[in-house]
Amino acid sequence: MKRLVLILSGGLLFAPFLASGAQTAQARLYCLSLRFQPATTTFGNTLQLTSLAPNATPNGELAPDFDPTSPHSHLTGFLYDDVTVFETIYGAIAFSIVNSDANQNGYTDFFEVSQGVSGTVDDGAYVMFDDSGQPFDTGSVRATWSRAAGSKDGTCVLRLTSSGFGSLGDYTHAFELIEYRGPLDYTPGTNQVSGALQMTREGATQNRIAGPIEFTKVAANPLNELDLRPGVWTNTASESLTFSVTNRFDRDATNYFGFVDFDDGDLNTVEPDYLTWGLSIDDANDSDSDGVPDFSDSPASTPPPRAPALVLMRDVSGFLLGISGTVGRAHEVQEVSSLGDTNWNMVLSVTLTNDPQIVTLPPSTSATRFWRVWVP
Repeated sequence: MKRLVLILSGGLLFAPFLASGAQTAQARLYCLSLRFQPATTTFGNTLQLTSLAPNATPNGELAPDFDPTSPHSHLTGFLYDDVTVFETIYGAIAFSIVNSDANQNGYTDFFEVSQGVSGTVDDGAYVMFDDSGQPFDTGSVRATWSRAAGSKDGTCVLRLTSSGFGSLGDYTHAFELIEYRGPLDYTPGTNQVSGALQMTREGATQNRIAGPIEFTKVAANPLNELDLRPGVWTNTASESLTFSVTNRFDRDATNYFGFVDFDDGDLNTVEPDYLTWGLSIDDANDSDSDGVPDFSDSPASTPPPRAPALVLMRDVSGFLLGISGTVGRAHEVQEVSSLGDTNWNMVLSVTLTNDPQIVTLPPSTSATRFWRVWVP
C-alpha cells in the first residue's frame, strides 16, 4: 500500500511592486484661450483675431483677460481689412463669453465640450490705431455665441459699431474650444503626490497630451492645498510642452483645481501663445472613508500581512487545509511532488474571509505531495 507523505510550508513570498497604493483619478485640461477663424462681411471687410504682433501671421487667439477691474472675460488684438480704404488696420478688442453652469459642477459650461452654450453679451469694446500707434476710432462690440453640446466647434457673431462711423457689420467667426480629458494615475505620499497623465482631446481624439505630474502638499493645509511643480508633457507629435511656473491647486470636496501656465501652448506659431490652461482633477478614491480623497489624504498606515500558519486535516472526501493569515488578502496554495522540484504549481487561490479558513485540497494521483502558501 502506498504511503502519502505530507509536508506543509508556510511563508510570505512577495511579487514585484511598481507603485504602492497607486490610484486613478480623472483629469480635465482646457485652454482659457479660444481659437477664432477669420470672418468676412457680405461687403468684403475681414476681421482676424490675433494675440501676436501686428506684423506676425495672425494666430486666431482670443486670450483671457486677467485684469480684475475689467468688465470683459477676454481680449486680444485684431487685423481689420477695410476694402473701402484698401488697407489693413490694427486694433484691440475685448468682449465676454456666456457665463452659465447648467450642470452645476462649479465650472462654466463654456469650457466643457459636453455642455452646449448660446447667448448674447453686449459688454464689448474695440479701439483701432493708425500707423503711428495712435487711436483713431473706438466702438462697441456685441458677441452672439452658439455651440452645440458635444461639439468643440461653435460660432461667434461679432457686431462692431463705431462711435464715429456707425455700423461696421456683423462678422461670423467659427471658433474652437480646446479641451482634453483622461486618467491621472497617481501615488499618494505624505508630503507630495506624483503620477502620470494620459489625455485625449475632446472632438479630436487623434490629439493627445501625456506626461508626469507632481504636486507638493502645502504644509499649513496639506489636505486642501497643493502646489503643481514645473514639468514637461508631450503632445501627439512628441513635442515638449513645458510649464515652468509653480501653481497652487485647491480642493473642493472630491475636486482639485488650478492653472497650468505653459511656456508656449501652441508650438505651431512663431511666438508663445495659448499660455493659460485650467486643470481639474476629480478623485473618487477615499480608502478610509473620511471625506478626503486619497489624492491629498495622508496615506494610511497598513500593517504588514501575517505569515500564514497551515494545518492539514482529513475527512471522508479528502484533505483539508486550514490557513491562518490576514483577512482580505489572497493566499495561493502551491504544490510539488518532490522537494527537489523548484517548479511549484498553484492548485488553489483563496482570499481569506475568516481566520482561520478551511479549504479543500484538490485530489491528486501523486503518492507524495508537498504544499506551501504564497501571499502576493
